[in-house]
Amino acid sequence: MADKSKKKNVFQKIGQVFKEVRQELRKSVWPTKEKLRNTSAVVLSVILFFAIFLSIISMGGRWLLDKANFYDEVEPTATVATEVTAATEAVATEAVETEAAETEAAVEETVAETAAESEG
Repeated sequence: MADKSKKKNVFQKIGQVFKEVRQELRKSVWPTKEKLRNTSAVVLSVILFFAIFLSIISMGGRWLLDKANFYDEVEPTATVATEVTAATEAVATEAVETEAAETEAAVEETVAETAAESEG
């Protein structure tokens, strides 16, 4: 009981884990070479079957989408971009014109005030 009350250091804990793993592996029943070969062949056959099956499905779907003209390029995106650019230019031009008109009005107002002050 004295050993159980003592705390084990890290290396003793790691050693204990490896001991337990080794004991569990000894309890395992390992397959024979023939059994391993047979099960490996089955697994590889299933993988090959599904690779071919999914490739056929993919190619068939691509063929259907090609027949439906799904991948054709659509040109309205260029038209939309041109319209957006034209609209942006129009807004920018309008903003410049508005700013110029406001500046001109402010200058005229300042000139009128200066003229009124010099008369008075």
